[in-house]
Amino acid sequence: MNKGSRETRETRAAGSLFARRLTLFLLLAGLLSAAAPTRHAARAQTAPAPAQSKPAPAALVADERKAATVAPAAASLVTEFEVNGLKVLVKRRAGSQTVAGGLFLRGGARNVTAANAGVEDLMWDTATEASVGFPRAEMRRALARMGTGVGAGVGYDYSVLTFGTTRANFDRSWDIFSDVALRPAFAAEDFKRVQSRAVVARRGEEDSPESQLEALQSRAAYAGHPYAVDPRGTIESIGRLTVEDARRFHKEVLQTSRLLLVVVGDLDPAALRARVEASFGKLPRGNYRPEAPPTLAFAAPSVEFVTRAIPTNYIQGVFAAPPLTDRDIHAMRIASSFLNDRVLIEVRFRRNLSYAPSAFLRDQGANVGGVYVTADNQKANEAVSVMLQEIGRLQREAVAPEEMASQINGYLTRHYMTQETNAAQAGELAMYELLGGGWRNSLALLDQIRAVTPADVQRVARKYMRNLRFVVIGDPARVDKNLFTVQTGG
Repeated sequence: MNKGSRETRETRAAGSLFARRLTLFLLLAGLLSAAAPTRHAARAQTAPAPAQSKPAPAALVADERKAATVAPAAASLVTEFEVNGLKVLVKRRAGSQTVAGGLFLRGGARNVTAANAGVEDLMWDTATEASVGFPRAEMRRALARMGTGVGAGVGYDYSVLTFGTTRANFDRSWDIFSDVALRPAFAAEDFKRVQSRAVVARRGEEDSPESQLEALQSRAAYAGHPYAVDPRGTIESIGRLTVEDARRFHKEVLQTSRLLLVVVGDLDPAALRARVEASFGKLPRGNYRPEAPPTLAFAAPSVEFVTRAIPTNYIQGVFAAPPLTDRDIHAMRIASSFLNDRVLIEVRFRRNLSYAPSAFLRDQGANVGGVYVTADNQKANEAVSVMLQEIGRLQREAVAPEEMASQINGYLTRHYMTQETNAAQAGELAMYELLGGGWRNSLALLDQIRAVTPADVQRVARKYMRNLRFVVIGDPARVDKNLFTVQTGG
């Protein structure tokens, strides 16, 4: 992450640093929502919305007619073109005062091995320190002066180099972004600093039960799968890497057949195309052929315990879920939303067993959903039992039509509220282009979610919410192992 500018006034420097860090946080949150290995769907801690009354037939017809115009109108804002094999998506938002975008590198965990895991992360992170055309101090001064953010992140399916700036400063920001992507300086001192920062971050995760839970869950769920290699690397693999490894990796993977560029803002697509041709158009094409990762399948429920002397047990279980290309994904989203609301009501509000129970569904090439809860030794067994009972209830009982309407409306409201920024919209377009069968499928979400029925929710709950792989951090003597091996579906 960039460290701010060398302004003469300390207060001004601090303000610039805060703005830059906030910009990068928002960029990565929007552009890498699906990529991060440890990212959950939002763990909502608010009460579910009350059931809404059924709309009058005339109003429903009007809503349906209006919805039918949404996807075509949204598609007309997106311009798609190729430059020497590099696919580019430009979404024009007239009047927007900011521009956000990302250069996405396909492959994720399949780009690395256990021996060099972390090299892609270090490559991008070191690249953001300095480029050939913009030495470190000069880059920081320019970025701080413009309020521009440049950052990066990696995930199981792809990595991304991001930028965010104001429309007025786009031209200069693009020059920096493209130079960072194409001509990183890879100075030895920059690499060492980034490497040390990564090692410290991974060591810090060992102290956090949440982070440890995610690492254990990944090992349990992804054993024998390409995702078993965390693209962020381990302390050992990161420590073995050199600046020459990062430089070599950059040369190997920067091919247009591996890349996707997405930009959202009030920009002329033709003008942007000229800029892309002058920069990324010079890259080698390569012959990369993207393939979907193997689907996950869990044959039986399981549980793994890690003993840790802490007052709270951290518990998480995952099941294999449909990918974005599967027709079941929209029903699964609503089913997961139902489950999240119900475990929140039953575990937290009615029984006071845990402050933070949740159900989640991720957006990965090989997808998972699951449940999560923290509870002390006296309440952990009951909390897990109630959550599994709620899964069973979704499988046995069809939800009422009025509940269905409320849940769909609530889901759509939350989804579109997360799509308010240019960075979020760029991330959504990229996610569907890379994992969801094409960016146009993202525009069909409104109709597809509204088409989900109570029977669909019950069907996907039975099909996917079974054979959960649990991990528990805490006191195994106080948690009933038999609870976790109960079959929830058939």
